[in-house]
Amino acid sequence: MSEIQVLLVAGTHGNEINPIWLFEQWDKLAVLINTYGIATHKVIGNPKAYKSGKRYINNDLNRSFVKQSFSKTNHSNFEITRAADLLQIYGENGENPCQIALDFHTTTSSMGSCLVVYGRRASDLALASLLQSKLGLPIYLHESDDAQTGFLVESWKCGLVIEIGPVAQGLFDSRIISQTKIILESCLEQIKLVENDDVFFPDKLIVHRHIKSIDFPRDSKGFINGCVHPLQQSKDWYPLQLNDELFLIPEGKTIKFEEKETFIPVFINEAAYMEKNIAMSLTKREVWEFKSEWKKALFDLVQK
Repeated sequence: MSEIQVLLVAGTHGNEINPIWLFEQWDKLAVLINTYGIATHKVIGNPKAYKSGKRYINNDLNRSFVKQSFSKTNHSNFEITRAADLLQIYGENGENPCQIALDFHTTTSSMGSCLVVYGRRASDLALASLLQSKLGLPIYLHESDDAQTGFLVESWKCGLVIEIGPVAQGLFDSRIISQTKIILESCLEQIKLVENDDVFFPDKLIVHRHIKSIDFPRDSKGFINGCVHPLQQSKDWYPLQLNDELFLIPEGKTIKFEEKETFIPVFINEAAYMEKNIAMSLTKREVWEFKSEWKKALFDLVQK
């Protein structure tokens, strides 16, 4: 068995049930997933929210990994307590320390399957490049957003979020479950190849770098008074240009995109983001040269 240990998380949001179902079936049938000899620890991130059919109980678990919040004053906040518990068990100094965390999510937006990388940690970029090379997955690089912090995978030395969609919250979809299984096994396969020093990294990495998020149009009282325009709905990853239709007001008025630069929208009309005042996020597509330090960081982590 490999020395590297990988934390596999499903149900960080309790109403994203397809990865949870896959994990539950894996418990019943041990050979369901090929782990390639990698030691794994699979957990339901937010079991209380899952049982309640909710995204979360007190606040978003995937915004709760802020160490300053881990104090006795927060004992009544389930998600903050849960984040602290996961770190105590699987964190760097935990009972079963894991070096890599893979956090499986689903989305209601038409993102397909993609990876989310937070910041520019070398080991994250190296692992993401391997998965992009093998599966062709787009990469959403989330950074420079002070309003969105405390993500689960940031608390491990290497960590990726896997987003798969579109699928409604609380709805089983065999296609989504199948894609989750394929990506999970591919992640473990690539980690094993790194461990065996039998892996080839691509020359380039294509990322969609987060620039900003935009809200729905609102009236003077702060209520949403416009929807994503039908010509933009389900157009994740497609360029958004000056004067493109953006929002539609009920009386038929169209709000157009006013930025002179071309952006690539993602998470368009994501159901879970309405409460965060996000109608979509805007990105820039960039092609980066693969850096040798990325490879070294992942090798040092896996071959410790």
